[in-house]
Amino acid sequence: MAAKSAWEGVVTELVAQRGEALLRYATLLCGSRDDAADLVQDALVRTFGRLRNGFSVESAEAYVRRAILNGHLDGGRRTTRWRRIAPLEYRPDEQPSPALASEERLDLHEELRKLTPRERACLVLRYYDDLKVDDIADTLGISSGAVKRYLSDGLAKMAISLADDGTVEDRLTPRNSNTTPRKEAARGHRI
Repeated sequence: MAAKSAWEGVVTELVAQRGEALLRYATLLCGSRDDAADLVQDALVRTFGRLRNGFSVESAEAYVRRAILNGHLDGGRRTTRWRRIAPLEYRPDEQPSPALASEERLDLHEELRKLTPRERACLVLRYYDDLKVDDIADTLGISSGAVKRYLSDGLAKMAISLADDGTVEDRLTPRNSNTTPRKEAARGHRI
């Protein structure tokens, strides 16, 4: 049996030491642990399929993270194209169980999944990787103004979802400023 190549040792060490961190990073980007595992695997293949020599674990992780981000954005572009082509995609009506209403909890991954790929990438790079706006712009190859817009739009969408109980009525019904909580409670007790 031939000795292991240097790049194979780096891949093995990278997956052993930083595999879970890479998987968490990809999960934040795509919203699904299964899709994230595929994204990490594809990123490893892309990274070590081309450049095999001269990597340390730290530099290899940076390349793999970039490949994960690029793979996610490419997948988002394909999804966006599909949405334009098939706007009437069938989705069955889903009615949540009333029993689950008492057990509702905030799910950050679900809220991130609702964002566009660019908004999600900007939010993850800003709040998970702790990059500044200019660094995010350099990473994604877009202007700082576009990054600010994606951050603003993404945070606004998440704020709307997190500010209410998630019902359409709550979002669309304005609160009457003349009505106090006591008056509302009293109305609820009347028959």
